[in-house]
Amino acid sequence: MDKSMLAGLESLPEADQQRMAAMMEQVQIRDSLRMYNSLVEKCFTDCVDTFKHKSLQKQEESCVKRCAEKFLKHSMRVGMRYAELNQGAATQD
Repeated sequence: MDKSMLAGLESLPEADQQRMAAMMEQVQIRDSLRMYNSLVEKCFTDCVDTFKHKSLQKQEESCVKRCAEKFLKHSMRVGMRYAELNQGAATQD
C-alpha cells in the first residue's frame, strides 16, 4: 500500500493504521474487480454477436481489443482527472 494514502492517519495507533491500510487495500481490490467485470461485460455485449464458433472471429477479436483499449484509456483519464481535482482541493486547505 502506498504510504501517501495513509498520510492523514499518523495520529492513529499503529494497529488502527494497519487495519485502515488493510481496509483500503480491500476497497482497491474490489474496485479493480468491478472495473474488470464492467470491461468484460461491456466489450462482450458490444462485440460478440454469435456463438457459432468456438473462438472469436477476427472482427469480434479486433472489436474487443479496441473496446478494451478505449475503456482502459477512459478509466486512466478519469483517474488522472480525479487525482488532479483531489490535489487541487488539498492545496486549497
